[in-house]
Amino acid sequence: MHRENRGVSRRAFLQSAVAIGGASALAACMDREDVSVPAGVEDPGSLPSRQHAWNEHLDRDDAGNALPPRHHALLHLEYDGLPTDADRETVTSALRTLERAYEWSSDGLLFTVGYSPAYFERFDADLPDAVDLPEPRPLSDFEDPVLDDPDAIVHLASNHASVVLEAEEALRGNRDAANDVAVDDALTDVFSVAERRSGFVGEGLPADNQDTGGVPDSEPVPEDAPLYMGFKSDFEKSQASEDRVTIQSGAFADGATQHVSHIDLNLQQWYEQDDRDSRVAQMFCPAHADSGAVERTGENLGDSPRLEDCGDPAETASERGVVGHAQKLEGTREDGEPLLLRRDFDSTDGGNAGVHFLALQREISDFERVREAMNGDDVSDSTPVGRRQNNGIRQYLSVTHRGNYLLPPRQRRALPTPEGADA
Repeated sequence: MHRENRGVSRRAFLQSAVAIGGASALAACMDREDVSVPAGVEDPGSLPSRQHAWNEHLDRDDAGNALPPRHHALLHLEYDGLPTDADRETVTSALRTLERAYEWSSDGLLFTVGYSPAYFERFDADLPDAVDLPEPRPLSDFEDPVLDDPDAIVHLASNHASVVLEAEEALRGNRDAANDVAVDDALTDVFSVAERRSGFVGEGLPADNQDTGGVPDSEPVPEDAPLYMGFKSDFEKSQASEDRVTIQSGAFADGATQHVSHIDLNLQQWYEQDDRDSRVAQMFCPAHADSGAVERTGENLGDSPRLEDCGDPAETASERGVVGHAQKLEGTREDGEPLLLRRDFDSTDGGNAGVHFLALQREISDFERVREAMNGDDVSDSTPVGRRQNNGIRQYLSVTHRGNYLLPPRQRRALPTPEGADA
């Protein structure tokens, strides 16, 4: 064990509690955190129609970048048969309890409920043309992921580990109250929980949780890094706006699509075989490594990774034999704006350093287009860069799972039909 002679930090303890889950973890977590959580709204109907309307309710750093909540859980849910009005009322009640219990913010609770293509297959009708929701599939020649097909997925997020755990326990029917609000109905009165995943993001959390598979014994993750790979990624100007990822018309207007993949990280190679300049070149671009543009985790860059300074990916690959991850993605912008709003977070699920890559977009095809650019096959076919070697960060990533979901607008999130009716 890397840290066998050290005490467990408060941050590491809280993350471990979220990873374990359950009533015992919640009790221990509440004792350790001892925070006053702001209450929610009396009328949940006053909240935004968009479930993914988080940005105005997130903390910000000094450069104005939105900071994601620090603790996360993903619940995969299964549902049998065709939805009934009674089941919809139960789901609505369970979700509105959370909205009454916790402020819609990072210091309270932010959450979404999404539905998979498998869920919608039970209906005779098809989803409207405005909704692009294909089955998940492998997106490169080097991956063979499990294709997730739960009926629904719930994403819970908060700065406070105890909030994530208490909200989950309420949804599972294991709490009489959540933040002093009575719990009358549970999601598990309607759904069964097929799988649970968890994670974290934020300064200090990856360093506190590097005693896991895929990380060298030398404990290389920088103490101030928000993510395992040592760099920040939440630059405001590298994120799509919530407007850009929102479905604009039809029954699911104000909704979005969500892609969730799990990726194992090979940090042994990332930190022990490559020096910092190599890591900067592969994460951002070689020009950034040459100029020393990226200090520490990249906080000096402000609200933009300054990719306009990186040059053309194919030219860089041809001349330098390496191309940057972010550099390749710059060409996928439309009207100057990125296509994806990323809300990913790190994880120790499965006993290995990893990331749950959660992306919101208007259409799943937007995500697949960005992933194609990340693959960089067009670059590797005509330059010294390999399909994986020196091709951004591909050689350090192993995709284990992929899933696609529709996030309906809030008023249609309880067991919707493809037409959006009766939901």
